[in-house]
Amino acid sequence: MDMKYKRNFCITAHIDHGKSTLSDRLIQKGNIIDARKMKDQLLDNMDIERERGITIKSQAVTIPYRAKDGNDYELNFVDTPGHVDFSYEVSRAIASCEGALLLIDATQGVESQTVSNMYLALEHDLTIVPVINKIDLASADVEGTKAQITKELGLDGDAAILVSAKTGEGVDDLLEAIVNFFPSPQGNPDAKTRALIFDCDYNEYRGVIVHVRVMDGRIKKDDVIRMMSNGAEYKVEQTGIFKIDFEETNALEAGDVGYIIAGIKTVRDVRVGDTITLSANPVAEALPGFKDVKPVVYSSIYPMDSNEYEELKNALEKLKLNDASLIYEKDNSLALGNGFRCGFLGLLHLEVVQERLERDYDQSVIFTAPSVRYKLLLTSGEEMFIDNPSEYPEGRIKSAEEPYIKASIITPSQYLGALMELCKQKRGEQTNMAYLDEKRVELTYEMPLSEVLFDFYDKLKSYSRGYASFDYDIIGYRPTRLVKVDFLVNGKPVDALSQLTFEDNASDRAHKVCERLKGEIAREQFKIAIQGAIGGHIIARETVNPVRKDVLAKCYGGDITRKRKLLEKQKEGKKRMKIVGNVAIPQSAFLAVLKENEDEKR
Repeated sequence: MDMKYKRNFCITAHIDHGKSTLSDRLIQKGNIIDARKMKDQLLDNMDIERERGITIKSQAVTIPYRAKDGNDYELNFVDTPGHVDFSYEVSRAIASCEGALLLIDATQGVESQTVSNMYLALEHDLTIVPVINKIDLASADVEGTKAQITKELGLDGDAAILVSAKTGEGVDDLLEAIVNFFPSPQGNPDAKTRALIFDCDYNEYRGVIVHVRVMDGRIKKDDVIRMMSNGAEYKVEQTGIFKIDFEETNALEAGDVGYIIAGIKTVRDVRVGDTITLSANPVAEALPGFKDVKPVVYSSIYPMDSNEYEELKNALEKLKLNDASLIYEKDNSLALGNGFRCGFLGLLHLEVVQERLERDYDQSVIFTAPSVRYKLLLTSGEEMFIDNPSEYPEGRIKSAEEPYIKASIITPSQYLGALMELCKQKRGEQTNMAYLDEKRVELTYEMPLSEVLFDFYDKLKSYSRGYASFDYDIIGYRPTRLVKVDFLVNGKPVDALSQLTFEDNASDRAHKVCERLKGEIAREQFKIAIQGAIGGHIIARETVNPVRKDVLAKCYGGDITRKRKLLEKQKEGKKRMKIVGNVAIPQSAFLAVLKENEDEKR
């Protein structure tokens, strides 16, 4: 097909504004799937996406469309995630497109991720078409949303396309706008081949399936391709496009978005953001690729059974293919054995990785408490970064700094007081407050990233009844008072439970962890002390009471001294047992430390 009849675009928006539902309507219009197989959230093909009602992986689809001008067009579109933790996924999808549909909910208006996704699209010089969704709802405020688009985004609100992704109203107008407003892809089919890898999949029968956007030239079956980053070469077995399932084509040309199967069994050879060229006629320079991802949350992963370390390693390699923002390296713990120290883009990202390892790769894993990366200045004058409590240089720290974020919260004005109090509890400093209209306020706070990790997002949604939206950017490091909290069970430290925390929060954090451990550790025949400590100073303690055998069972009445003698003997025996007794810490205890108690949530 001539390049002028192709359009590459993505659908981007704040979470829950209807991207996946709109994707369903576009797919229906293209008639690329049997009506009997059609279902809601068709592109959300992971169980976890359907259960949580969120998009995690961006998915590409090619749909044919006959426009009103009588020409046949090929529309390649990508449905992207909306949650802040998956913004890297959005940036990769955007790199394969020329246009972006910026979807805005008519009942919610412009929210924080709407703004950040628009700037992401502008960074890549994409043409942006604003789309107002959910116009069928009684609470829809179309005119107010148009005004917000004009005022807050600087786009033409009156030019926004009005649609209802649920009913299909306005979708025909949207398809015409895609054809008329978005530019056709640029590139020369006869030039040297350059293709950008923007995603990958792993199939145990076909190996690595590479998702590419071809910038110049063409790739066809039997061509020998070369990865620019490492020089690895493979013979192409199949090329094709995405029509829900993979559909084979004769070749991929400049402007196409599709996939390549080349019998790639070595997972490490493929890297998202790499450039593919032809071995016979290679290009001199690679495409710019993507910015290196910077993790903000760190946690260690260990297999439940230490014999499954290799299986976990292989699972992480395959997951890394499909999730380029995951970063990991080898780690070791005395309590849990060999594992991996991983970097994530946020707490939701960590949860998703955990669930995907368990579901998709059948791994039983333990995660340690999440941490951010701290910057330390040592007494020797040396500077170091740590995210793992095991690396904490006790007694050698001159000063410490922690990462701060600039948080943007957009909320209806009636929840303003509760949210300001929440930010204050989390050590936030207000830098700005602006009324966007008579009903909505934008709050800007600077606060430590570590305070946002655990329950901030849940409380934000709870206090605002789900109406507030939240987005953040890392703004650098600021001084903090950092301490390492160790946990001792029966007097022995358990390295996998140690945490780095702000000094004023240490006592509260230690008490919570000790309480959770008390509920998980089985009772023995001796008393078990669970303690939280900073250095040699104990700051929290819980006690697991002993199981007591009834040594008086056979004493029917009789002399009281006989009973006392038996009890004293039992007491002495328990003392000796405590000295030599090792306490088995169940796997559930490590998991319990991560989970909020229901009482705490309430």
